[in-house]
Amino acid sequence: MDAIYRLDGNRVVTSPNAAGPWDAGMQHGSAPAALAVWAAEAIPTREPMQVARVTIDLMRPVPLAPLTLKTEVLREGRKIQLCAVRLLAGDAVVQALNLPSEVGDLAVELPGPDQAREEQPSFSSSPFVTGISMRAARGRFGVPGPGAIWYRVDRPLVEGSPVSQAMRAVVAADFCNGTSAVLDFHEWTFINADLTVNFARQPLGAWILLDAESWIGPDGAGIATARLADERGYFGRAVQSLVIEKR
Repeated sequence: MDAIYRLDGNRVVTSPNAAGPWDAGMQHGSAPAALAVWAAEAIPTREPMQVARVTIDLMRPVPLAPLTLKTEVLREGRKIQLCAVRLLAGDAVVQALNLPSEVGDLAVELPGPDQAREEQPSFSSSPFVTGISMRAARGRFGVPGPGAIWYRVDRPLVEGSPVSQAMRAVVAADFCNGTSAVLDFHEWTFINADLTVNFARQPLGAWILLDAESWIGPDGAGIATARLADERGYFGRAVQSLVIEKR
């Protein structure tokens, strides 16, 4: 199938195109993050609402396998609704998400996607990444140092459903650690154990910019963070906790 996921009730069929760079049997974090947002946006609300914060805990690696999707309204309200989305592989929770809904742009002083350099890193050509377009406004993907890269989702994520703007944002946000790498990808892994995205407003358009930086401590932990923008201006922030290991 062309889409990353196909849903049959709460059962999720996963395409091989969900695979990420760390392990051939492990999904890229962007894929289940987008699926969780899709599920959250599908939860009924008493009043029209939009995503204001997404927090995703990657409890363990998400396998390239069938999953079970469960959603729950933890707190219902007229202005704020707190929801939980869980992905399970077998009986094990692989991802949990808490999401409350409801909520002058700062301009981007960097080249837009039409002016930025096309970026296709050869060392990270995992199946999921082949469905993403990248254009570097500053720095290079995977090269140590702060970077600013535009991301565009080119492949359907959930079969039969459009890619929402919040989904586009979380897909891009999971690339924080590669956008602003602090170590050599060939010698180290710096996998994120979580992902938090905060929205000041909903993004517009297909391209999402990560203006990112990372740093690590002496004990094998690190943080990758980014300001998120579209062509109109900055709209949010993303943070990942990194686990550093020698290959």
